[in-house]
Amino acid sequence: MKISLVVACGLKNEIGANNDLLWHLPADMAYFKELTMNHHVLMGRVTYESIPKKFRPLVGRENIVITNNPGFTNENIRAFTTIEAGIEYAKSRNETELFIIGGAKIYEQTLHLANRIYLTKVNEMFPQADAHFPLYNTHDWTLTKSRLQIKSESNNYDLYFEIWDKMKKRF
Repeated sequence: MKISLVVACGLKNEIGANNDLLWHLPADMAYFKELTMNHHVLMGRVTYESIPKKFRPLVGRENIVITNNPGFTNENIRAFTTIEAGIEYAKSRNETELFIIGGAKIYEQTLHLANRIYLTKVNEMFPQADAHFPLYNTHDWTLTKSRLQIKSESNNYDLYFEIWDKMKKRF
């Protein structure tokens, strides 16, 4: 099973502030939906609760929520107390590509497990951010695809949609 991180971040790896996104980008939301539809998505509880109620759980996807609270339950999600248990659950359901969708702590704990990063780079800096995507060594990854979307009336920033694949070790 492929493990992929899906993230949108600013030029300084900013991903959020006060448990919310820093932008409203319909193009990125459409891309996210297209990527993750009919797959398992794994996220932290805070990220899950930051999704507006009318959109959660994410429809058409198996929602896996990682929480320190073993009593946390919610209709139509699978809650686990460890990332490993969430990954094993997706494997047991014959998932081909598990999408990890945040937040910052979950990204930090799973970056080393990932085979791919779907990165939307927002061409702007957001000094108010209090959550960041972890730094990673680009020498360990290969940029396999990149597409620019120029800002528009509905998307206030230029966006770079990038796909980074982990390089195989050469030993």
